[in-house]
Amino acid sequence: MRKTLVLLLVLLTVPALSVFAEGEESSGPELSSISALAFGPDGVLFVGDAKAGSLFALETGDTTPGKVTERMGIQDVETRLAAMLGTRSSEVLIHDLAVNPISQKIYLAVSRSRAKWESRWQLPNDLGDAALLVRIDADGEMEAVETESMNWTKADLPDPVGEKEHRWKKGTSLRVDAITDMVFDHGTVWVAGLSNEEFASAVWRLAYPFSDKATKTTVEVYHGAHGEWETHAPIRTFVPYRLGDTDHLLAAYLCTPLVTFKTADLSDGAHVKGRTVAEMGSGNYPLDMVVYQKNGEDRLLIANSNLPLMIVNPKDVASFEGEINTEVEGYIAGVPYEIRSGNGIQQMDRMGDDWIVVLQRLPGGTLDLYNMSVKRF
Repeated sequence: MRKTLVLLLVLLTVPALSVFAEGEESSGPELSSISALAFGPDGVLFVGDAKAGSLFALETGDTTPGKVTERMGIQDVETRLAAMLGTRSSEVLIHDLAVNPISQKIYLAVSRSRAKWESRWQLPNDLGDAALLVRIDADGEMEAVETESMNWTKADLPDPVGEKEHRWKKGTSLRVDAITDMVFDHGTVWVAGLSNEEFASAVWRLAYPFSDKATKTTVEVYHGAHGEWETHAPIRTFVPYRLGDTDHLLAAYLCTPLVTFKTADLSDGAHVKGRTVAEMGSGNYPLDMVVYQKNGEDRLLIANSNLPLMIVNPKDVASFEGEINTEVEGYIAGVPYEIRSGNGIQQMDRMGDDWIVVLQRLPGGTLDLYNMSVKRF
């Protein structure tokens, strides 16, 4: 293992039925980088390892049902994490956040790389490799997750992008964008990132439990703010969503187009053009995206690096006619959206039906972890 994870608790594991191979129970996964997190069924945590170009499924054993019924949180979470790591809070960097839908415990991917941050265009995975997995319960109790005793399986992504230098982030390898986001949905793990193809932006589809080889589709989108078709910009965040009677991926890109892809078109070896349905502003990374319900209707919430929270009604996406395929002046066009306060939110995830957990950088500089009621939106 590239870096030994801190051991604070040995998890109780192995439910009666397991999809994990017998030979993989003896030692933990060799994680090169905890680049992205997403939960699947039965407490299984998917870890996207961009550096290895692989996806790991970890059987956490965290399967006791829990329900959060009130506000919770940790002020200045980086100081708490620094104490675990034996370092200063200015060194602590959180790469991703995921909530276990069964226990409603929060999982964080953490490194000691924040001091390297020099540009607003850098993202956590540009700065270092997360090696620590941390779990937080509803009381704010924090513990490092030891993975060595876990059952696990692994799937390799076909043709992830190689170790090339990023063309405008000098000193950064494109390999960190081999996995930019991933979601589990009805037996499928969807993974977005960069491939080694000429048209680099890609979507992989993996059936879970892992069996057949992952399928890979290269994708391109029209970027209205840039006035051109783009094939090298990866999806930054996305969700599967059914529009009408057709399954789609709703995806957001840097600077900030919102794009739809029909999942039926995302077949192995295909090259697919997405339909750009909105331009939401330039100079911004969309960082996270969740679907929640309010008054019985779905809403799409998008957190951003340099813009407020945005709320999109999926009905507006479904009814939007045509697509954006010409340059957009003023950077705003297409499907309408609402603005909510929420500058500085870096990560978020659903916590049951009533809450959304966020990591927010406050004006004073501290990073707070807390849950917000969906009624706020």
